[in-house]
Amino acid sequence: MQLPLEDIKVLDLTHALAGPFCSTMLADFGAQVIKLEPPGAGDIARGWGAPLPGGETAYFVSLHRHKRGIVIDLKKPEGKELFFRLVEKSDVVLENYRVGALTRLGLDYEAARKRNPGIIYCSVSGFGQDGPYRERAALDLILQAESGMISVTGELGSSGTKAGVSIADMTAGMYCAYAVMLALRVKDKTGEGQQVDISMMEGQLALLGTNIANYFANGEIPKPLGTAYSVVVPYQTFHTKTRDLALAIAGEKLWRKFCPVMGCPELLDDPRYVNTVERSRHRGTLIAKLQEVFLTKSYEEWEKLLLQNDIPVGAINNIAQVVEHPQVKARQSLREVDHPSVGKVRVVASPVRLSKTPAKTPTPSPILGQHTRDVLHDVLGLTSDEIDRLATAGVVGTAKRSGEK
Repeated sequence: MQLPLEDIKVLDLTHALAGPFCSTMLADFGAQVIKLEPPGAGDIARGWGAPLPGGETAYFVSLHRHKRGIVIDLKKPEGKELFFRLVEKSDVVLENYRVGALTRLGLDYEAARKRNPGIIYCSVSGFGQDGPYRERAALDLILQAESGMISVTGELGSSGTKAGVSIADMTAGMYCAYAVMLALRVKDKTGEGQQVDISMMEGQLALLGTNIANYFANGEIPKPLGTAYSVVVPYQTFHTKTRDLALAIAGEKLWRKFCPVMGCPELLDDPRYVNTVERSRHRGTLIAKLQEVFLTKSYEEWEKLLLQNDIPVGAINNIAQVVEHPQVKARQSLREVDHPSVGKVRVVASPVRLSKTPAKTPTPSPILGQHTRDVLHDVLGLTSDEIDRLATAGVVGTAKRSGEK
């Protein structure tokens, strides 16, 4: 059976993380992604992360599986024409340039749809394509701050901290992939393309939806609670004799089961803890009591006891422990790819599992300009002489795999 997106062609102008995360999600399920980079250093993310052999970095190699990489100078007239010829052959264009940059180059949606009325042109930006903040430069940290995400993240009593991953970028990338799928569904029905406007700010607002709803309900501004959760108690980490554990008592049925297991049946009769609302109000005394009890046993003892009683518990693993995790290994959540200059590297596979059309086995990220010749020849029909002329003129950049003639 064909992969769901096997007949979809994506022209990907994105850089850094949000846009590339989207195109990788599409490529995992068969989309033919052409990653177009500017001459010189290419995508700025090529310089991010731990260095690997051949001038590559772990950040870039982990993010760009399945894609064919080309280099075109979009500031040159011939480069612009190559862009439009590729648009004519594509279903989707992805871009995350600063708002207005591609309009000034004459490469925006209005120009693209004149060459391909069915094109789905998806723009990812910090704040969206309109509004007073539209032209602000915005990387992940800025959006975590502006959206309120930092204000609810961090230790109790702190002024907040950023999430440990680029959550604003990655959320926008996921919403971008979702939006592209919706637009493709519309195109299947009508044959029409459309413009897609994805805002990192609004992606964070979506994640903060319940916090915002609670604020509207009671007027209280949410604050950082460390590993705790404002509306469910106990729902956080605790110290044990050996290592910390994560505990999630989400509901009264679990609470009634949990207290006897902890050796604290008296908590069930305490009016301060009769339900989630009251436990939230009396969080301080309850957590102090539970922490005292958790320190009486090792993590291993608590894990066995809690799991035997179907009470949600988990270890707090670091990244070294996660990559060796038995569940990660059993599910083959990490896959090995053979990169032309780096050698064998492990990358995270797609988390989406479809029974009949599973995601593609990861393939290596492209070397800068690695597929320029192939794409220009295969997609646009340019001859070797024409490609050589464009390369000499600096319109395109080319590269070869190690050992290629």
